[in-house]
Amino acid sequence: MVDYLIIGGGIIGLNVAITLKEREPASKVLLIEKEKEVGMHSSGRNSGVLHAGFYYTADSLKAKFTAEGNRAMQAFCRERGVAVNTCGKIVVATDRKELAGLNELKRRGEHNGVTLEWRSAEALASEYPQIRTYQKALYSPSTATIDPRAVTLECAKVARELGIEIHTETAYQWRIGKGRIGTTTGLITYKKLINCAGLYADKIAKDFGFSAHYVILPFKGIYLKDSHNVGALGTNIYPVPNLANPFLGVHYTLTVDNAAKIGPTAIPAFWRENYRGFSHFDLDEMLQILYYEAKLFATNAFGFRSLALSEVKKYVKSHLRGLGEKLTREMNHSGYDHWSTPGIRAQLLDTRTLELVQDFVVEGDAQSVHILNAVSPAFTSSIPFSEWVVSEYL
Repeated sequence: MVDYLIIGGGIIGLNVAITLKEREPASKVLLIEKEKEVGMHSSGRNSGVLHAGFYYTADSLKAKFTAEGNRAMQAFCRERGVAVNTCGKIVVATDRKELAGLNELKRRGEHNGVTLEWRSAEALASEYPQIRTYQKALYSPSTATIDPRAVTLECAKVARELGIEIHTETAYQWRIGKGRIGTTTGLITYKKLINCAGLYADKIAKDFGFSAHYVILPFKGIYLKDSHNVGALGTNIYPVPNLANPFLGVHYTLTVDNAAKIGPTAIPAFWRENYRGFSHFDLDEMLQILYYEAKLFATNAFGFRSLALSEVKKYVKSHLRGLGEKLTREMNHSGYDHWSTPGIRAQLLDTRTLELVQDFVVEGDAQSVHILNAVSPAFTSSIPFSEWVVSEYL
């Protein structure tokens, strides 16, 4: 019997476990992970950007936790000796129409307590001559990048130091009854269960009577990489996003080891671990996902048709480089010649409205808690978000 059972060894599951153990040192906390190590999926495959927190509406959980999470994660990395690249971010406009979007981002940043600075096109050209903008741009000094895999492994190290048990290669299989589940390594009895299973969170939640109107749709993200930063990228460069959907558009990312990336794609995947070829193929998952993707295509909800078609084109390297070139001038793109490790975004779909859910979603009761939508910037927000989950639901 354990006091707390956490399913999922990603950044959220690990920080929930750490928070629980720090608040209740005498409690027995067990985290199970189906892979051979923690952070093998979204947490270890994301862009590594620590977001500042200015994209999100003031009433959202994302706005509540991102700026604080950025500070907390950078402090954690400094304390534990994990590298951080404090490279900042420039958000640029490509034409007059996008100036309204820049102004909205500045307004949201002010509401969320995020420092943002205007840069005129002339000042930007002097500081970053390779970056192109129309009239002005927004500079975010607190945006940084880390190695997400290294951070996740360090969180696991902290968890073990606190006495938290982590059982890898232990996958959830079914709910047996109140306070008991079956796994690939045997039965586990618990007082409270916290589902942080990422790509499979909705499936597990349904076994407990939750996620009634939600299903996870996977979107594959991949970057075109310049490992040696031949183009001499000096900061992250982002476009003004379409705030009606959860994707931020094609951008440039400077990694913690000074490599550069253009991307990502947001290609609808056909099963949950559809990383490459037919690896981890699951027919039942594919049929369910194709059913909802067909509904989205037929109704063109949130412009799904044009989104799907435009994303497929990004697999052509020259096309993806061309999208990036709209944000730059005279940058050497010859180094962007190979694909990065693909990641899958566990994006929640509301089956009633056919809308992609933008904010974090948590459901639960006295026996179990289910974190259903922990998409970007969940990695950035993970420390305060996990503390909030523990305070509100446990």
